[in-house]
Amino acid sequence: MRRTGILSLRLSSGLILVAGLLASAPSQAQTFDPRYPVCMHVYSGANGGGGEWYDCSFTSLPQCRATASGRSAICDPNPYYPVQAPPQRLRHVHRG
Repeated sequence: MRRTGILSLRLSSGLILVAGLLASAPSQAQTFDPRYPVCMHVYSGANGGGGEWYDCSFTSLPQCRATASGRSAICDPNPYYPVQAPPQRLRHVHRG
């Protein structure tokens, strides 16, 4: 009976330790804002000191490209923007 209690205590301690390690691991915030269809990927590089980051606050590619002009940046469609696909048209086959 005593052995079962020690085993149970060790198992509980191990689970608490694992849960603590998982909770202390750094988590990343979502990079892409799903409210806007276009993101600008900015490269600051070694000279800028800031690395790279995304600005997902654009409503169109031309708007983003105007902001990115002259900067080390590129504009891309936001992969997390919810696109509503147009409904498929039904094709009728006429036999005659």
